[in-house]
Amino acid sequence: MKKILSFAFAITIALSASSQKIKVKQSTENIGGGSHNALSVTLIGISPSDAEDAFRSFMKTYDGKRSSKDGGIFIDHAMIKEMGNNTIDIYGKALGKKGDPEITFIVAFDLGGAFLNSGDHKDQYNVAEKIVKEFAVKATKDAIEQQLKDAQKIESNFEEEQKSLEKENKNLNSDIDDYNKKIKKHKTIL
Repeated sequence: MKKILSFAFAITIALSASSQKIKVKQSTENIGGGSHNALSVTLIGISPSDAEDAFRSFMKTYDGKRSSKDGGIFIDHAMIKEMGNNTIDIYGKALGKKGDPEITFIVAFDLGGAFLNSGDHKDQYNVAEKIVKEFAVKATKDAIEQQLKDAQKIESNFEEEQKSLEKENKNLNSDIDDYNKKIKKHKTIL
C-alpha cells in the first residue's frame, strides 16, 4: 500500500511538472486535406488512439458533429463563443505509435476560408491555444490516473496472492509440525 501511495505522490508531482511544461506550438501540418497552419502539443503517457478518443470527448463542449476523417478527428460546425459567432471546423490528429512515451497531437481550426494563425487571428489564436493546452493537460492527467488505477489493481492482485501464499505456508508448517510429532511418536514406540 505504501508503494502505491508513493507512486500516486510521484504521479501527482509528475503531472504538476508536465502541465507546467506543456507548450502549444504553431506549425504547418498536413491536416484538414492539405498543408495548413495548426497548433501542436506533446502528450505524455497516452496512445494515439486514446488521445484521439480523449479529443473527441473533450470537444463535446463545443457542439458540432464529431467524426473520423483522414486518419484523425473532424468536428464540423463547432461553436466556440470566445472565438466569435461563426461556427468553426476543427481537425485533430495524433502522431506517434502505440507504446511511444510521448506523442504529438495536432489541432487545426478552419475559420471558414482560412485556417487559424497567430498573425492574422491573434485573439482567436489565444483562445485556441488555451483550448489545446486544456485538452493536453486533461488528456495527460487522465492517462496518468489510468496508469495509477492499473498499478493499484496489480498491487491488489499481488496482495491477494501474498495472503494466499501466507495461508498455504501456514498450512504446510502445520503439516510439518504434525509429521514431526508422528515421527517422534513412532520413534518412542520403536
